Amino acid sequence: MKKFIKSVAMAALLCGAALPVSAQQLKMGLASEQSSIDPQFSRTGNNQNTSQMIFEQLVSFDQNLQISPGLATEWTNLDPLTWEIKLRPGVTFQNGTPFTADDVIFSLDRADKVPNSPAPYTDMVSSLDKVEKLDDLTLKITTKTPNPQLIEDLGRVFIISKAASEGKATEDFNSGAAAIGTGPYKFVSWVPGQDLKLQAYDGYWGEKPEFQDVDIKFISNDAARVAALLSGAVDLIDTLPVTDAKQVAANDKFTVLSEPSGRIVYLALSMRDDTAPGVTDAQGKPLAANPFRDARVRKAISLMIDRQLIVDRLLGGAGVPSGQLVPEVLGGYASDLTPQTPDAAEAKKLLAEAGYPEGFGLTVVSSNDRFPGDADLAQALGQMLTRGGLKVNGVQVYPYNVYAKDATGGSYGAFVFSLGASTPTSAPMLGSLLRSYDKEAGTGAFNRMRFSSPEFDAALAKALAEFDPAKRNELLAEATRIAFAQTPIVPLYWQKIEWGMKKGLSLDAGLSEYTLPQNVRTVK
Repeated sequence: MKKFIKSVAMAALLCGAALPVSAQQLKMGLASEQSSIDPQFSRTGNNQNTSQMIFEQLVSFDQNLQISPGLATEWTNLDPLTWEIKLRPGVTFQNGTPFTADDVIFSLDRADKVPNSPAPYTDMVSSLDKVEKLDDLTLKITTKTPNPQLIEDLGRVFIISKAASEGKATEDFNSGAAAIGTGPYKFVSWVPGQDLKLQAYDGYWGEKPEFQDVDIKFISNDAARVAALLSGAVDLIDTLPVTDAKQVAANDKFTVLSEPSGRIVYLALSMRDDTAPGVTDAQGKPLAANPFRDARVRKAISLMIDRQLIVDRLLGGAGVPSGQLVPEVLGGYASDLTPQTPDAAEAKKLLAEAGYPEGFGLTVVSSNDRFPGDADLAQALGQMLTRGGLKVNGVQVYPYNVYAKDATGGSYGAFVFSLGASTPTSAPMLGSLLRSYDKEAGTGAFNRMRFSSPEFDAALAKALAEFDPAKRNELLAEATRIAFAQTPIVPLYWQKIEWGMKKGLSLDAGLSEYTLPQNVRTVK
């Protein structure tokens, strides 16, 4: 038996006057807006950021992604297939109703059934066989196969009120009718494209937030977001552009926070169909075969990219070149998988071996408001691929809310995406991004490329069944080596995230990169 108890402009910079921070109200400017208030609609970072303000999970993940109790206070592994979970007493939803095991059962059952989800929570609940209520604050969970990381999986699912949500649709969350959580803030209103208003929940069981009212404005344009900070329209902004960070830091009315993150930015190459969207021959005519299905082509593309140049020139140093999914601080990191060094000659050799001595054409697609410099990154990649011998037919960028849905639907051949780490190990990222996609089995939820390797799947399954943490990390690293020998994605870099805020404010941030009002403090 194993028991776990884990306790814009320069003018604006020169003349902008910082307004005093109110302990009652906090105004934030965020670059990316959630697509829904429904916390189970999408696992994308922008949605999870908002969900954590209103809703909670069974466990809490700190700034370094380590686990501590949340709505669950302890969990006991009775045998390889059976777990007992104790829930926190005295917790109420924001409408005053008590939180019980019934809400957890309802939430876990609904997590993989939300219609039209662009990034479902399927992977998190796919191992469940049976969830039983022993009493109002105790659950017995049986898994289909041994799952040592069960509490990490289930701990990422947001818990909603059965009474407030049963029979309701995502639209009812967006209107506020079903947006009832146990979190530190209550939903007040949301005007898509404009702002989200929240109010502190007086009955919150945990540490009370410092600010009573929160007004979150969604400002996707970098210059406009920085200008809003400098003019006093907002108190704090996320994704501070590297080009503005030094200028903001030099102004004694503001401070800049810079933190490394666990978010990997990568180039995805679609392998899902016999042909790939946007791919042509070197003359621009439709290509009969999908070149991305050949591992040699994927490696060749990877060898065309100068990651250090991207970090130095495009990001101003706000990134770390990557050769795998997770940084060194997380379990499953493979120390021998370093970023590939650009090698144009080897890239051309691989293309010729794969049957493309003259290269081929492709379109590079990206979001333009998901993370700092995403649109510029797409342009830079287009230039590097052109120099590498490919014909770039165009570079297209779209707002993330549109882009994410279309990328999930298979609309793009070569596209830029990112995935943030949210647990202490690489296991969830390997499972959701690289494991073979199987809707019924609930695997590969983020595998938009449709990469599939039986050898990798078997290695990952072996790692996921190992209960000893050290051995599991070794097996995760080995699974990573097997996958990246085939270039399942083209890893680019791990982001460094920067925030700008008025003097007198501080933000608890870290690998999770979330910008949460409950983590904002006033300081002298």
